[in-house]
Amino acid sequence: MDDVLKKYLPERAVLPCLELIKETGVNLKIVNQRVTRHGDYRRLPNGTHQITVNATENKYRFLITLIHEIAHLLAFEKFGRAIKPHGIEWKKTFQYLMLPFIRPDVFPSNLLPVLARHFKNPKASSGTDADLSIALKQFDVKTNKTYIFELPWGSIFRIYNGKRFKKGNKRVKRYECVEIGTGKMYLFQPNAEVELLSD
Repeated sequence: MDDVLKKYLPERAVLPCLELIKETGVNLKIVNQRVTRHGDYRRLPNGTHQITVNATENKYRFLITLIHEIAHLLAFEKFGRAIKPHGIEWKKTFQYLMLPFIRPDVFPSNLLPVLARHFKNPKASSGTDADLSIALKQFDVKTNKTYIFELPWGSIFRIYNGKRFKKGNKRVKRYECVEIGTGKMYLFQPNAEVELLSD
């Protein structure tokens, strides 16, 4: 497991994460990229715990996701299954577990202030925190995807499932976009990754 974690985690995070995995007895599975989630936690019918995390070359995203999922396990064990998955108990557990990692020998210095802001009140997904998502993107493998906020008004773009949209006006934080095929209006987070189309 040590060698596997070295491939996916910042060097200084490997040993503490390995210890957390051993302490919790969780079965960690690293899976192919999923569009809808970075990771998940579940208690299996036999009572064991399983966490899946997307394989990614972005070691900082992997670390945040792994700790996010371990926080679910520990919050449920400490406070019971009746708590909200991303409620206050999970947030406090996540903050507590992440605190030892938010330092310059684990994360690049330009990420530290963004992480500090995020962990004042962590969201259900790092993807829903636009600032954190954009800051982490610089460590992703380069693709032909771009963010909604970077597109000019009226641009046509495609999302992961092939549906095409036209970018409209910004509403407080999100962008109104019309689906080309149906004319339905959808709201997109500014950090939604899309593929710009030429027509």
